Amino acid sequence: MTKPQDIDSGAAIRLGEKMLDPNATRWGMLLVLFMRVVAGLWILQGLVQWQIVLTAPSDLFSTIPTPTAVTIVYFAVMDLLAAVGLWLATAWGGVLWLLVALSQILVAFLMPDFFGGGLLVVALDVILIGLYLLLTYEAGREPDRRSAPRRAATRLWNRSWRVWENFRR
Repeated sequence: MTKPQDIDSGAAIRLGEKMLDPNATRWGMLLVLFMRVVAGLWILQGLVQWQIVLTAPSDLFSTIPTPTAVTIVYFAVMDLLAAVGLWLATAWGGVLWLLVALSQILVAFLMPDFFGGGLLVVALDVILIGLYLLLTYEAGREPDRRSAPRRAATRLWNRSWRVWENFRR
């Protein structure tokens, strides 16, 4: 294995083994895997809410209290949106999922019989939020990882600079 001090950092082409950091844990990959697993769970939750709406034996919204009806529709839509954002591993997906998870915690306290699990839902959401925050923090600390928005901004800057150079000629 090549040692860091043996590599010429200025060389245009490097031959031999890639430098491997034995302490690297690929936090970014773990974060994406976590987001996709949670996305699967949230797709199931959203589909359960839509199943309640679509398979009700009678007019569901005229027989239940208005806050409960609004909550069912909110989770039917938001669970699926958050799941899509998580599956795509986007920043807005993580933020939306955090909003939905915190909403679930709030609803579990305000309407204790809305979710079947009650405090189990709260405990699961708290654990998942903690894991998400830990993985996001660790993935952000990886030194070689550049975010997609930064790469896009760099490409845009380089293109605009080339246009400016061509214009000056």
